Amino acid sequence: MNQQLSVSKRDGRKEPLDLDKIHRVIEWAAEGLKNVSVSQVELKSHIQFYDGIRTKDIHETIIKAAADQISKESPDYQYLAARLAVFHLRKKAYGQFEPPRLFDHVTKMVEDKRYDAHLLVDYTEQELDELDAYLDHSRDLNFSYAAVKQLEGKYLVQNRVSGEIYESAQFLYILVAASLFSDYPRETRVSYIKRFYDAVSMFKISLPTPIMAGVRTPTRQFSSCVLIECGDSLDSINATSSAIVKYVSQRAGIGINAGRIRALGSHIRNGEAYHTGCIPFYKHFQTAVKSCSQGGVRGGAATLFYPLWHLEVENLLVLKNNRGVDDNRVRHLDYGVQFNKLMYSRLIKDDYITLFSPSDVPGLYDAFFEDQDEFDALYIKYEQDESIRKKRIKAVELFSMFAQERASTGRIYLQNVDHCNTHSPFISKVAPIRQSNLCLEIALPTKPLNNVNDEEGEIALCTLSAFNLGAIESLDELEELAELAVRALDNLLDFQDYPVPAARNATMGRRTLGIGVINYAYYLAKNGKRYSDGSANALTHKTFEAIQYYLMKASNELAKERGACPKFNETTYSQGIMPTDTYKRDLDKICDEPLHLDWDSLRASIQEHGMRNSTLSALMPSETSSQISNATNGIEPPRGHISVKASKDGILKQVVPEYERLKDNYELLWDIPSNDGYLQLVGIMQKFIDQTISANTNYDPNKFEGGKVPMKVLLKDLLGAYKLGVKTLYYHNTRDGASDAQDDTPEVEDDDCAGGACKI
Repeated sequence: MNQQLSVSKRDGRKEPLDLDKIHRVIEWAAEGLKNVSVSQVELKSHIQFYDGIRTKDIHETIIKAAADQISKESPDYQYLAARLAVFHLRKKAYGQFEPPRLFDHVTKMVEDKRYDAHLLVDYTEQELDELDAYLDHSRDLNFSYAAVKQLEGKYLVQNRVSGEIYESAQFLYILVAASLFSDYPRETRVSYIKRFYDAVSMFKISLPTPIMAGVRTPTRQFSSCVLIECGDSLDSINATSSAIVKYVSQRAGIGINAGRIRALGSHIRNGEAYHTGCIPFYKHFQTAVKSCSQGGVRGGAATLFYPLWHLEVENLLVLKNNRGVDDNRVRHLDYGVQFNKLMYSRLIKDDYITLFSPSDVPGLYDAFFEDQDEFDALYIKYEQDESIRKKRIKAVELFSMFAQERASTGRIYLQNVDHCNTHSPFISKVAPIRQSNLCLEIALPTKPLNNVNDEEGEIALCTLSAFNLGAIESLDELEELAELAVRALDNLLDFQDYPVPAARNATMGRRTLGIGVINYAYYLAKNGKRYSDGSANALTHKTFEAIQYYLMKASNELAKERGACPKFNETTYSQGIMPTDTYKRDLDKICDEPLHLDWDSLRASIQEHGMRNSTLSALMPSETSSQISNATNGIEPPRGHISVKASKDGILKQVVPEYERLKDNYELLWDIPSNDGYLQLVGIMQKFIDQTISANTNYDPNKFEGGKVPMKVLLKDLLGAYKLGVKTLYYHNTRDGASDAQDDTPEVEDDDCAGGACKI
């Protein structure tokens, strides 16, 4: 056969078919792996050879055959398939397996306008050669198959029309590092680049999609999350819509606060007309969000926020519901409903909640975020004022409607605005938190725009990354990783562009970062801890204390060098108040772990020198980017030992880390008896996290009589989360049982934030 058949090479040349060469490539990919069979891959390939068959087709068939063998019993096939995919990828990018010299590669890519020209302006040939000698292309072989396909699909520089790929992963990592430290002095920057490169290429720091895909290219917008607040005027509504379009086109996920918009029937122009209410304007925002595709892949996504006490709330709560007609539904947005202590107390007392139009109750909307005592006083005063339009509804009825819609759609979210402001790095009277973002982990000050060029308005951006808890052997490592992450992301704020002036001004004034974690489930498993029984409480307390402490210390050290952020005086840190001073004391009843680090010395240093960044931490979903590190996502328990992602390349299977050794230590999502233990862990994390947390609630109807989750259980979880100081709740997941016939049946997981951001 070898003598008769030929293959077509990638460059168009033909040569005789060499089966031994194919065998040698598979053997190379299998080296050092357990429970994989070269002959099995060859057998399963079922290649139908014909004269002129393309080597590309042969290679892709073999890769698929290896990927199809990934299972709990043979998890190392995910690495065999990955190595074959890396081989294939490099052949596509470079025409050969060995990558080119870094300087030559950068020069060509700058000439082709695929890399930012600053790389050749800021760095000498000698420096790029030094970085080339340092980077380690063999680290490509540490990726799982799912990671390689994610890199190939989303992160590597490519022509998305033709499918051509122009780089491999180690060039991505070293050039992201070079871009982020380009403004450092020559005598120190190469050292920082090498250290940051090691941290990201060895999976200790995980980077979000906007950074992985964008840094080193001519595109310069890398913030994952954008928070836009709308005022109660046509000018502000139109400015909000314009800002949404600009940021959706830049692949950011949007949080929209539209709680100020007055209710249907309100007087406008001194009674000349009646207001059309919220829904037409929500539809307007939905159109703006969906108007631009994100990288040609999908439409944008946004979460819109409003208060529970809004006069239109009964209609707003059902906007995502599949019942009804398009005229009274706005289904392509997600919604965040805002609560506070007064709302919960009315529920507990079986009392009424009074609904108002924000335009009819002066000062109430602002007090809702800025001052809870003032809100209570104004609310009661307006309830007693018979001249004000209002509606009363039993609190249990309103809460039940919220819980029902949250359960049926999965995507009606919750924000406790009092916790967001009382346990916050911002002084609420000066810089209140009025909303969150697409994935409910960002909590930053905003101000409505009056027009798109309004420099008095404030659009909040947050730039993300995460520590891989599974790759850390000692909490002491976090000190070095925190320094690298804070310095790199802080530099990025100056490096990127800002399409809207209000976003630039807010970012330069506050310099907000959001650094979270991935691989928490693996971290618990390898430490023998569980979500449900309290065994992880002390470890979680120690871990998140160290994370926040070292992040704040890094920002404080950076402030000594480069100065505090200009609006540092608007933070509680400037008053000597730390996260450990403002958390909900109810947490002490479930976790009495003491503080282990020197917070008082850090407090003194921060009061003297300030902080470079107003915020430093946020816990995001990390669905896609965690796959790059072969990690479990964010803080969530896995649904199965194998997770499955649908992609344009088909199904991607990924086995949890160290399955064979730790399989009995993993606590799977639907094995957890209730949300209690999980919510306690979220509360412990929130004690230290200065923004908020993408925390989910999960329900298996089969655990309840009649196969239905009782309303009292849903309400108990809302109250329990509030009591522990939880700021936000993200998805409501319900087990449908469709793919759970066996314990080991994998489930398809949602992509990051369902629409384009927070992909960290």
